[in-house]
Amino acid sequence: MDWTRQIDAYCERTDFTFWAEPVNAATNAAFVLAALVMWHRCAGLPLGRALAAVLGVIGIGSFLFHTLASEWASLADVLPILCFILLYVFVANRAYWGLGLWPALGLTALFFPYAAVTGPLFGRLEWLGSSAGYAPVALLILVYALALARRLPEVAAGLGLGVGLLTVSLTFRTIDMPVCAVLPLGTHFLWHLLNAAMLGWMIEVYRRHVRRVSMDAAPG
Repeated sequence: MDWTRQIDAYCERTDFTFWAEPVNAATNAAFVLAALVMWHRCAGLPLGRALAAVLGVIGIGSFLFHTLASEWASLADVLPILCFILLYVFVANRAYWGLGLWPALGLTALFFPYAAVTGPLFGRLEWLGSSAGYAPVALLILVYALALARRLPEVAAGLGLGVGLLTVSLTFRTIDMPVCAVLPLGTHFLWHLLNAAMLGWMIEVYRRHVRRVSMDAAPG
């Protein structure tokens, strides 16, 4: 593979100069801002701060892709997202289901066969385009929300809101090229803004859960 090959995948880009996607590039600051907010809010929570750190790296990787638009920058864009997904699944298994380290890791590893099965199924929905790769994540969050509805209703409600935010943000990601003829700016930047809010919220759901557990465990 030619890692320097350039990619034109978004409506806003018209050439391969560095600032050919100024809005798409600039809105990656939302990820960094969300990461900074959650880093502060997760003081004393190592896993929460780990999630916040990865969220910040997502913004950096996406900025590289929307400025350099190369194969290697594309990898820098998607790998931090995968890391966030895996880390959050691990955190959910530990904090929401109370699993031990190894069971939590084992269940987290099942994400790979899960994605291998569901990804191609969503890929059959041509209207999803390149967003089909993210649809399994929305489904997985929904599954966790439903499964936790009785055990942890507050967490389930928070995850449900996360699914809603992700669905809306994926909609804007999906229609970026189809609406390009009438909206030259495209809609991908809205994916950045809403997805940054969604990922920050997912960390907040974890933070609030840990706080509730700590308060319940405190001597009366």
